Amino acid sequence: MEIRIATRKSKLALWQSNYVAKRLLATGQITSTSLVPISTRGDKILDKSLNKIGGKGLFIKELEVALKEGTADIAVHSMKDLPANMPLEFCIGSTLERANPADALISRNNVNFDLLPPGALVGTSSLRRQAQIKAMRPDIRIEPLRGNVETRLKKLANRQYDAIILARAGLERLGLKKHITETFTFDQMLPAACQGVVGIECLNNRRQLKAILESVQDPIAKSTTAAERSIVKVLNADCQSPVASYAAVEFDKITVTGLVASRNGEKVIRETTCGNAIAAKAIGADVANKLLTKGAGELLKDAE
Repeated sequence: MEIRIATRKSKLALWQSNYVAKRLLATGQITSTSLVPISTRGDKILDKSLNKIGGKGLFIKELEVALKEGTADIAVHSMKDLPANMPLEFCIGSTLERANPADALISRNNVNFDLLPPGALVGTSSLRRQAQIKAMRPDIRIEPLRGNVETRLKKLANRQYDAIILARAGLERLGLKKHITETFTFDQMLPAACQGVVGIECLNNRRQLKAILESVQDPIAKSTTAAERSIVKVLNADCQSPVASYAAVEFDKITVTGLVASRNGEKVIRETTCGNAIAAKAIGADVANKLLTKGAGELLKDAE
């Protein structure tokens, strides 16, 4: 079987797709793979924030069209970009082993977060990051930051910001770990749902293909992804909401933490629940419902 892989054109997206190709070829069930690079609307519109042009779903629509039209067999995504509510005709065929899910600070002159000068300008377009930054340092100024990883690093080097925040996983995958000034702890900054996870999407009716994709499934990533996406779904949030989640599996137990914050970081609600990893999705939903009980719904409405 030959597999055609729909992918975005950025270096990170191509790295992820080539990684998936190697994993699939290693199963012995795939004879060859080819990439189908696609430009998405989210890649083309860089002068507006994502929440003003439709959220991170803009990065996947064209890839899903390729699946529907039969020009690609699978689409490879950063799972944090994939909306929790998917059309029934599509499915997540596999999630691969998770890379470091933490957020990283990259600053000029290698200055740690606590030592950034008062009123320092930090670049991020994520409300989740913005809210948690403001909770720690209300004096910090936030400005939007769009573009691929290399573009964002260039903007920092050109002194447009004092510091920027990126996902550590992306920097590591591109061999850019040397730029990291500091990695935030999960107490400081909880990551986005499924940050660091590469996911493979396909049409739901491709039974043989789904069986092959299941063979490269990482069981821990499957549990953590189910829990974290469940939080986002129950909260009716999206990738641009000030919502964070992180699940960790140890033996047969899963610990799931969820967070919702106000835009300015003045109010932060956090909940943690533990249980059997088999019930990951239900435990994630429980965390989300506890957050709603504490007023998360009002915070999310105010953030719209």
